[in-house]
Amino acid sequence: MKAQRSASELIRREQLRDIGLFAGLSDDALDALLADLTVATVEAGEFVMREGETARDMFVVIGGELEVVKKTPSGSEARFAMLGPGDWVGEMSILDVMPRSATVRSLAPSLLLVMSAGDLDKLYRRDLASYAMVVMNIARELSRRLRVADGIVANVVATVWTEYLGHKK
Repeated sequence: MKAQRSASELIRREQLRDIGLFAGLSDDALDALLADLTVATVEAGEFVMREGETARDMFVVIGGELEVVKKTPSGSEARFAMLGPGDWVGEMSILDVMPRSATVRSLAPSLLLVMSAGDLDKLYRRDLASYAMVVMNIARELSRRLRVADGIVANVVATVWTEYLGHKK
């Protein structure tokens, strides 16, 4: 990742308004975030984060394309998500202190808004309502992802149950 610059130099408030993470925030809150946050540029093929590393930053894709991969038991990588403008990744590191759960690599030159746990704490101290809205928006996205994952697991179990164990529904 290349050197980070102030978000207010490269991103406009209107761009944040279109991103679900910032839904419901006032113009003043968006302006304050732009003043506090930084932007990083990532070239194609560069890693944004690696599975297993410790960190306290999340990334919002402003431009470009990222892939999310996870190591398989055999040691290969399995892609399980593609991210583009408006998506975000790494939010679990903001909420807990566990190592990264996946690797994220840039597929195209990308512009990323960087938010650290400290930035979120600063928002909490300055504007509790905006902090609550951002955390609720993260929770909504995590809930959506969990529902998708539950559906995938249910389909795999049903397929194994029916096809390989010979049981009918």
